[in-house]
Amino acid sequence: MDITKIEGVLTVAEAVKNDDPLCAVIAFDGSMAYVAPADEAFEHHILLQKAGLQGTEIDRFFRIMFNKSGADWTFICPSDYRGIADRRRRISAFYSDGFAVLSRFLAEMGYFVDISIPKRYRRHFNELNDN
Repeated sequence: MDITKIEGVLTVAEAVKNDDPLCAVIAFDGSMAYVAPADEAFEHHILLQKAGLQGTEIDRFFRIMFNKSGADWTFICPSDYRGIADRRRRISAFYSDGFAVLSRFLAEMGYFVDISIPKRYRRHFNELNDN
């Protein structure tokens, strides 16, 4: 995975050393990722803009905020994810793919932490359990 560190006044190395939160976007296919201190990127679409991409490209990336305590996954499954028309199958694929790609990214960053989906992002995820 090609991981690009986006830095400003704060560096990724400083954030790692201080256990400050990091913001990351990881391509759905796991080929590349962008990471920055959360205080530099603020939000995922801003991180993309700092990386030279359009903030509107956000639906091509898994999104997390993480530190040594864990990773919070912004679980928002795009309606066109992998061209899967069936909503339940699409969300299931997004969940499975996401855990695999995010786990790999975190390991490459040296973080062996739990991945959680905050309550505010569980709407799509909860649909899998409702049926």
